[in-house]
Amino acid sequence: MNSTTKCFAMNIILLNFLPILPSSTSIAIGSIKPNQPMRDGDVLLSSTKIFALGFFRPANSHNRYVGVWYNKVPNQTIVWVANRDNPIIPVTDNNASGVGLLAVHGNGGLVIYGKDQNTPLWSANVSVSSPYNSMTAKLLDTGNLVLLEEDNGLSQRVLWQGFDHPTNTILPFMKLGLDRRSKLNWFLTSWKSQDDPGIGNWSYRIDPSGVPQAFLYKGQAPRWRAGSWIGERWSGVPKVTNVIYNVSFVNNQDEFSIMYMMSESIFSRIVLGESGTIVPSIWHDQGQQWVKYWSAPEEECDEYGKCGVNSNCDSSNMGEFECTCLPGYEPKSPRDWYLRDGSGGCVRKSGVSICGNGDGFVKVARVKVPDSSKARVNMNLSWKACQQECLRNCSCKAYAKADERWGGFGCVTWHGDLMDTRAFSNAGQDLYVRVDAIVLAKYAKSNGSLSKKGKLAISLVSVLVFLLLVVPISYWLVRRKRKGKQRQNKYSPRVTTRSTYFEDSTAELDESSMHSDIPFFDLTTIAAATDNFSLANKLGKGGFGSVYKVVVFE
Repeated sequence: MNSTTKCFAMNIILLNFLPILPSSTSIAIGSIKPNQPMRDGDVLLSSTKIFALGFFRPANSHNRYVGVWYNKVPNQTIVWVANRDNPIIPVTDNNASGVGLLAVHGNGGLVIYGKDQNTPLWSANVSVSSPYNSMTAKLLDTGNLVLLEEDNGLSQRVLWQGFDHPTNTILPFMKLGLDRRSKLNWFLTSWKSQDDPGIGNWSYRIDPSGVPQAFLYKGQAPRWRAGSWIGERWSGVPKVTNVIYNVSFVNNQDEFSIMYMMSESIFSRIVLGESGTIVPSIWHDQGQQWVKYWSAPEEECDEYGKCGVNSNCDSSNMGEFECTCLPGYEPKSPRDWYLRDGSGGCVRKSGVSICGNGDGFVKVARVKVPDSSKARVNMNLSWKACQQECLRNCSCKAYAKADERWGGFGCVTWHGDLMDTRAFSNAGQDLYVRVDAIVLAKYAKSNGSLSKKGKLAISLVSVLVFLLLVVPISYWLVRRKRKGKQRQNKYSPRVTTRSTYFEDSTAELDESSMHSDIPFFDLTTIAAATDNFSLANKLGKGGFGSVYKVVVFE
């Protein structure tokens, strides 16, 4: 028999000699020690009795589980489960309790036994070099079940903790993210059903690649995205004004994590439901109920990639199609778009060049910025430098502030398709999308805001239009007035060629216009003078139509 086998055998013998308490006995205890296990019916309380740990069964199940719940909330609210996929199955339906045992043990540190106390159903799987009789399990006032190594009654170090293995609930001081040293991944998984706390199909976890962001997955497929982290919250999560809490955000070589903290006097939780819904809530003492302050996903635009790439989803478009293309883009399939199917997304408008040809950026206000898992981030760039950095790189499609605090700082740039952008009224941030010169001018005109270069360009065009249209027409009118006075001299007509300007129009003249001092010509005369609107006589196009050179008979 090897040393490992000997150790295991000795531990089993020690366990079998533990005192057997009647299952009907219920004891409130403060810790679990090697010679003091907790049996089904006993309750382990935190020091201020905020949380309790014990055996429970879901409403419509006979199976038994070890879990943590709020001790001071009347309706049992489970916040953590140990043996969620390995329940204690009762001997008979009429004997659904009294057979479970939670013990501190050398074989795994902390173990759960059913009726067979030789084979554990669940283990904390802790490898301990020191004697296991120095270990103690306690429940902290945060709801965290911890296994401690003690020396003469003094805690030395934490060997294992329940907060490293979240189930379906985030509590204050519980982390979500990744411990890069130990490879621990802190994330939520849903229950299979209200009657089965086993691991379900939904998970809520942090993706640290690119710009960190939170995802809700069904299996391996993303179904909702909380957006990127912008300093105090996720960009796709609304600001919560009636809930006071602090957030700890860590992103370094050892750890990436987010944790929210709240006063112990306020009971709060964030639950991933069996149907795939994230629901934060607070216990309301007066109403004796949990009150949610937001939830997701709720709207159609919450669905990940609802409108495909390079699009913007807006649920406030009442009665209209919620999908629109981002500036400079058009539907990839106009037919599908017409049929209200935006999954194919949008593509850059044909024939458009967006590199060094007067291109710029159009602001798309208050949106959940695109999926940033492949975006680039530079926290040292100023806001103006961020724009210039994106403009210099032809592959850069959009940019935004990395952090919204203190007026905003840092730079995030996207260099591929823009996926999962959606509009908000009370959340989000501003996104700047790269467009060509034509689209830039269009948006500048519609928004009434132009850059200095844009204003200078319009001024030059206005002067040019004045010189080309107003001056020649004025000159022509003066000449016509002089000719009217000279009509009495009946000279033989001679033909001269002169550049003058007419705009082709099909508008009819009313009767009052016939008495104006300005001469009018019928369509036949104009057609003859322009050689039937020949392209050879076309000089250009003005604000009201085409401009032609004509032949005038004097």
